[in-house]
Amino acid sequence: MRYELYYWPSIQGRGEFIRLALEDAGAEYVDVARRPRGVQAMMRLMASRALKTPPFAPPFLRAGELVIAQTALILHWLAPRLGLAPKSEAGRLWLHQQQLTISDWLVEVHDTHHPIGSGLYYEDQKSESLRRAADFRENRLRKFMDYFERLDRGRNITYVELSLFQMIEGLRYAFPQTMAALEPEYPGLIDLHERVAARPRLALYLRSKRRIAFNQQGIFRAYPELDA
Repeated sequence: MRYELYYWPSIQGRGEFIRLALEDAGAEYVDVARRPRGVQAMMRLMASRALKTPPFAPPFLRAGELVIAQTALILHWLAPRLGLAPKSEAGRLWLHQQQLTISDWLVEVHDTHHPIGSGLYYEDQKSESLRRAADFRENRLRKFMDYFERLDRGRNITYVELSLFQMIEGLRYAFPQTMAALEPEYPGLIDLHERVAARPRLALYLRSKRRIAFNQQGIFRAYPELDA
């Protein structure tokens, strides 16, 4: 099947978790909004009254007549078709539970630089960001990393491992000093990151122009004062 991914064309954001799964599996897909007039096509589809399951916001995936939104739900549906999830229902639900926890983690990363409102500039909430980032670095980050470090991952790579790779990548960009200090305490997660990065299709993707660079418009943002 040829998939259509709809997400903002200039940031990794939540759409990157889906891109990683598609790229790792060698799936045929179109990143619609990165094409000419693609953003307009995305907005038209979201506003279409003919769509029975309209998405609230990107990312969303079109597969035939299906339109599925929300990153974790997209991956829950997509991964078994890409060979990135087990066949058993219990196994798939366990992965979905982990991915929802990653979604919570991602929100906390975002809120380090936008703790008051997404519609405000960072500079308008900088003092609150400093407090929020300090709590994230000192408390919340360890809680999430402790949880995922202690899970028995085995050697199989699923979409959750791809998502954990992306979390480590993003955290290294946003909090380089904090991560440099913490990583020796989490050998399992760092080994997982290296194994995922070495997967042949993913390694090619990471070196390609299809991989959007981290930047100051995405969820992971590099403000040195937040990494103090």
